[in-house]
Amino acid sequence: MTAQTYSLLENINTPDELRQLSQEQLPELADELRRFLIQSVSHTGGHLSAGLGTIELTVALHYVFNTPEDRLVWDVGHQSYPHKILTGRREQMPTLRQKDGLAGFPKREESPYDTFGVGHSSTSISAALGMALAAQEQGIDRKAVAIIGDGAMTAGMAFEALNHAGDVDANLLVVLNDNEMSISPNVGGMSNYLARVLSGRFYSSMRDTSKKVLGKMPSVWELAKRAEEHMKGMVVPGTLFEELGFNYIGPIDGHDLPTLVSTLRNMREIEGPQFLHIVTKKGKGFTPAEQNPCTYHGVGKFDPDNGELLASANKTTYTQVFGEWLCDMAEADKRLVGITPAMREGSGLVEFSQQFPKRYIDVGIAEQHAITVAAGMACEGMKPVVAIYSTFLQRAYDQLIHDVALQNLPVLFAIDRAGLVGPDGPTHAGSFDLSYLSCIPNITVMAPADENECRQMLFTGYCLDGPAAVRYPRGTGPGMTIDKEMTALPLGRAELRRRGKRVALLAYGSMVSVAEAAGEQLDATVVNMRFVKPLDEPLVLKLAEEHDLLVTIEENSVIGGAGSLVAQLLDKQAKHTALIQLGLPDYFIEQGDRQDLLNESGLSIQGIIERINHHFESKTSPKAVQVHSY
Repeated sequence: MTAQTYSLLENINTPDELRQLSQEQLPELADELRRFLIQSVSHTGGHLSAGLGTIELTVALHYVFNTPEDRLVWDVGHQSYPHKILTGRREQMPTLRQKDGLAGFPKREESPYDTFGVGHSSTSISAALGMALAAQEQGIDRKAVAIIGDGAMTAGMAFEALNHAGDVDANLLVVLNDNEMSISPNVGGMSNYLARVLSGRFYSSMRDTSKKVLGKMPSVWELAKRAEEHMKGMVVPGTLFEELGFNYIGPIDGHDLPTLVSTLRNMREIEGPQFLHIVTKKGKGFTPAEQNPCTYHGVGKFDPDNGELLASANKTTYTQVFGEWLCDMAEADKRLVGITPAMREGSGLVEFSQQFPKRYIDVGIAEQHAITVAAGMACEGMKPVVAIYSTFLQRAYDQLIHDVALQNLPVLFAIDRAGLVGPDGPTHAGSFDLSYLSCIPNITVMAPADENECRQMLFTGYCLDGPAAVRYPRGTGPGMTIDKEMTALPLGRAELRRRGKRVALLAYGSMVSVAEAAGEQLDATVVNMRFVKPLDEPLVLKLAEEHDLLVTIEENSVIGGAGSLVAQLLDKQAKHTALIQLGLPDYFIEQGDRQDLLNESGLSIQGIIERINHHFESKTSPKAVQVHSY
């Protein structure tokens, strides 16, 4: 492994120290920062490609703006690793995404330079506008900058914020980091020159003066305005942003530090809403990431010299199970369409998109639209399958209720990353889907205990005439052999895995294997509940008659989760069997090793046994009515 030296970077612990450098030293600092980022992420894993593309921009922003007094809001947050390194956290980078270490996204509690928590995308313009309006109201001369990119401009929320910002005349700068050239590839010397001219004080003052003078001569002013718009429209794609009320500059080369610095300096002095469009290359400066930015978007540990990924366990993941089932189902039913909000790779849709390109729909980072377009297709006889992370489905809750469930439309939700997600932390944890799904009428909610059951549940949900959801965890399962035959499960029927005494463990999804191990030690009955909704009421009531204690176990918030439905049934039927509900506690669980986090939540084999033993040790009457929440 090549030894690295960082003569400038090792002396930069705050942006104040960065601002002591001469402008001529900045390219060398950017080179060191890029090499440091590659080395660091190679040891920890994490988001790499996006950060490599923001190296020069990060240096320029902290060099020009008086951070943290001036506010920077990164969006999406995984672009912010270089920002973390330059704001006093360089030495902590080896702890990235580990327990008690640095978060993988901006986090207000972590640093005053992290002005807003950004784990989901497309929130920066709204947040930065709020900060700009607050400064305006408080009479504070403070700048607010939203850095939005990596697909975040595909979400409607970003345009809602742009529409509002252009109307209130706040001092807001929006920097569009266009790392896929999705708007325009128009970069180079002429464009950079125009950016410097159009952002300069002379141009701005001349423009304002012209408005005052020519304003008295409407026909002449209109002609001048149209000439200006025509000139700018020929070389920059800024018409939309200008119409929204922004002064648009760009596109410029986002890796050209002198141009970035001079343009940002000019724009910092202009009042009102400003929009800077830069074009960067995702993975810039690391050939493997440049050639395959998706692989190195969120990457595991790798060799920093050649980019070779370190070996990992070659087990089938739940995501792969879904991807294979989707292709098989699409082959069997031409009505099937696969829909994703910009998560083709993460949700396992790559093969489907290649085999069935006309039936593959990527709507961008627009979860609300994804759900409603699926509803519209279902109205016309298609069979939409929406592949989405649990945490991202939260963003489309109204559409889930109003557009799908209320109309009882046959949309299947394949919900990935349910439960804890380990290193990605609370912004990406699927801690609440059983709670927010189970309270919605018409929807069927399932949680598979293993890979084979996941496939069968997907088929079961697909065959229903109404909405259905299959939620499964990140990574691998117990390692069950997968039966490729399409078999529908009996609707609302659980599976008795073990017959025991006194205690019945009612486990959901990922907790079934844990419950089986605990059940062996306790000599307890173990049930794979399979269906959160509809609940297997006859079996639950029978178990309540035969046991002293029922224990529900789920990798979901204990509040309002699957256990709550069992509690409601017992109460409705006046069953006095004691009940313990085990699940994720009522606080946001930080990043760390997933198994360690489950242990801390009491969802390990030992944690379950201790909780049950404590129940019996503290009770005088095993038939007393008690409901416990962990």
